[in-house]
Amino acid sequence: MSDAETGRLVAPDDVESQAFDWGVLKWLSTPEVTGGERFSAGVVRLEPGKGHERHTHPDSDEILYVISGTGEQELGDERREITAGELVFVPEGVEHGTENTGWEPLVLLAVYAPPGPEAELRDLPGCEVVPPGELPAANRGEATGGEP
Repeated sequence: MSDAETGRLVAPDDVESQAFDWGVLKWLSTPEVTGGERFSAGVVRLEPGKGHERHTHPDSDEILYVISGTGEQELGDERREITAGELVFVPEGVEHGTENTGWEPLVLLAVYAPPGPEAELRDLPGCEVVPPGELPAANRGEATGGEP
């Protein structure tokens, strides 16, 4: 039986990190990691004062669940404060962006349905792909570059 049929337990050290100058992503569920084809899910960590530019996902809905920290969420024409325990639903094609407005990391659970945008992020300029089990440069006190 495959992982998609029996399930799979995934730890953060089991998957690569995608490091940008604004933060780090760990995709814990993708078709390649778990075999599940209906969605992808990962943890996003935005550093204090950092964020990513407005963008869209033309073919995927997105859910952002705030695990910890505070920030500002842009969603279409709306902009509001977000904090732990809140959920943002972003329909496919809607412009959105997130910024950490607090002094500690803003940690989000991101879900795409169907999967796909996480693979596109991996290919962006400025994305440092860090092998499983290794710390991104920012966590080692080194600088990373690039834009989302």
